[in-house]
Amino acid sequence: MSRKKFSKEFKLERIKDHEKKGISFYKLEKEYGIELGSIRRWHEAYKVHGEEALEKHNSNSRYTAEFKQQVVNEYLKGKSSYLDLAIKHGINAESTVAKWVKLYNNHEELTDSRPEGGRYLMVKDIGPRKTTQEERISIVEYCIAHGNDYAGTSKKYNCSYGQVYTWVRKYQEKGIDGLKDGRGKNKSGTELSEVEQLKAEKRMLEAELKQKQMEIDFLKKLEDVERR
Repeated sequence: MSRKKFSKEFKLERIKDHEKKGISFYKLEKEYGIELGSIRRWHEAYKVHGEEALEKHNSNSRYTAEFKQQVVNEYLKGKSSYLDLAIKHGINAESTVAKWVKLYNNHEELTDSRPEGGRYLMVKDIGPRKTTQEERISIVEYCIAHGNDYAGTSKKYNCSYGQVYTWVRKYQEKGIDGLKDGRGKNKSGTELSEVEQLKAEKRMLEAELKQKQMEIDFLKKLEDVERR
């Protein structure tokens, strides 16, 4: 069945048919040729956001990589469905949330869909670059402190998404030593001194604590919302 467009007034009338007359979503959808599941989505969105949720939306809505990551993180907490998150954040369709989660789970970058200068800024446009161990430490530190935001870190430090993901994984497996350049012999001038390594480990610990605190704060906020 092809997707049809309906006015706010039409959607509101069907919601009232269900609420006041007790007509099932399924019967209304069959009667008016509406895609199955649509009226239920309208109804849930209406309960959360009111009539504004029934306005026509541009199918080319633009979302930042940071926003997408936020929504994915909420889903991964396991307390919200695709539909719940789509309604909560005013996203056009639950399938959009599902797509973002699938990309993230496949270790693919979540990119901005906002055009800059007439083109879409894509994280994957950023290629790999050479870095020192100190730079890799700073990059991993930032990524961890910001909830493993690989895409955002990639853009901030102008390196590839794959590099950031690999460095974080190496750090998690081997600590600071995992961020050394293992190709060839390292020059002594590029290696960290014992004091520098201890300072780097302290920074990483602080980043990890920051991430944990972010998770705690998020869960508290989510609990507060659910209690309303």
